[in-house]
Amino acid sequence: MSMNRFFFLPLICLFIPFLTQAQQVVPETEVLDTSTVFVIGPDDPISAMLDSLSTLKVFQNIDSRRYMGERRHNFPAGFVPAFSDSVYKERIDRLNDNSPFEFVYNAQVKAYIDLYATRRRALTERMLGLSQLYFPLFEEQLDRFNLPLELKYLAVIESALNPTARSRVGATGLWQFMYHTGRMYGLQVNSYVDDRSDIVRSTIAACEHFVDLYKIYEDWSLVIAAYNAGPGNVNRAIRRAGGVKDFWRIANYLPRETRNYVPGFIAVTYVMEYAEEHNLYAVPPVYSHFDVDTIHVKQQLSLRTLSELLEVPIENLRYLNPTFRKDIIPNKPENPYVLHLPKDVTPLFIANEEAIYNFRPPDQIRQEELAARMEETTIHVVRQGEVLGSIARRYGTSVGEIQRLNNMRGTLIRPGQRLIVKAPANRPVAAPSSANVHVVKSGETLGVIATRYRVTVNNLMEWNNLTNSTIRVGQQLIVRPPDGRSSASTDRSAETG
Repeated sequence: MSMNRFFFLPLICLFIPFLTQAQQVVPETEVLDTSTVFVIGPDDPISAMLDSLSTLKVFQNIDSRRYMGERRHNFPAGFVPAFSDSVYKERIDRLNDNSPFEFVYNAQVKAYIDLYATRRRALTERMLGLSQLYFPLFEEQLDRFNLPLELKYLAVIESALNPTARSRVGATGLWQFMYHTGRMYGLQVNSYVDDRSDIVRSTIAACEHFVDLYKIYEDWSLVIAAYNAGPGNVNRAIRRAGGVKDFWRIANYLPRETRNYVPGFIAVTYVMEYAEEHNLYAVPPVYSHFDVDTIHVKQQLSLRTLSELLEVPIENLRYLNPTFRKDIIPNKPENPYVLHLPKDVTPLFIANEEAIYNFRPPDQIRQEELAARMEETTIHVVRQGEVLGSIARRYGTSVGEIQRLNNMRGTLIRPGQRLIVKAPANRPVAAPSSANVHVVKSGETLGVIATRYRVTVNNLMEWNNLTNSTIRVGQQLIVRPPDGRSSASTDRSAETG
């Protein structure tokens, strides 16, 4: 009996600090206190993410007055409404009536409401615009996993709905996954692709993470806290607070960023739900959810090629496809990547899909011309993971020689690129001939192209072996006289001169 008493005594001593700490927790009644002033620090990550929207190019040159639309309230332009604490509390209580979350109103929540509704109003309106693109997709996946739809607002706290967001510690994408957490949920990261920035894949991973966290805590405020700080930090805070599973009672034991995270979530949920009451209206980016189509990519594809052939600014394609780090969509037959395109150019892509996949940039045309003129020439197709040094060693040559043969200044290469790796030393390298080739763009005809290059339609048909005047987007046409011959327009100029 005495042995048992001495055996359990150390265990009791271990729990004494926890019991003492539990008594020091702020009483629940103070959660609603707004008499104190809470100040958001200059290094606050929530505020920093919101500020990142100011550099998104998809908002440049947009006249927000075009998006005024019908307004429920007769506030004058630029008016900033102000409300009493009782109004805020009543509205937040109303949110509680239709949500499994525990929304409260206190000084911290009030400070973040002020951030979104007053201090950063213009950026909040941009965020409301971005929600028109992303929220329908978020809601679809949250419903699929039987999760509260309010979790869509967590992406607002994480990234301010900036698809290119990256935190100071390396968290990436709309849902701000760290590298290892992303890998746990199947998000791949390599030189060309970062699935953490993939809108669909990252949203599915976030939903799976929410499900796992709720199995641990069965409390949505703790799920949100663990999403930010990690389960380890939340578990330690619970132990230090005496084992109680209540965010407000363990908040003092959490990292500072996480202490602000749940109040920020409550505030942004309130502002997004009551935006019009604060005279806040969406300023959309160039595309909304209904302006975008998706296409499964069948072969490797370049965003730059699409930009040129479909006449869509490269910045817009990058904004819609933030997954692809170097503007290259790799070929992945077992699980094809998805290309997001503006809906108005999707029919053009489908009608010219084969030509777009087979498009060869001018540097590739030049290399093929060189190979045709050289005897004993060796062409190497770059594979993923290869660098110029390894290719040079394989063929018994040097990096400098490969650069000379391919007219390269740097060492950057990409999978699928064709490189001349060997050629006879007594054969000179031909001058680039890409100036003689024109890539057909949307809306162009033979007549338009002939006028541009001061040749005739008959010249173009002869030089390109065309039997009629039909051309397609992405088609490459010879537009200069081959083999030194003059064009008809040049001959006429000589005769009149």
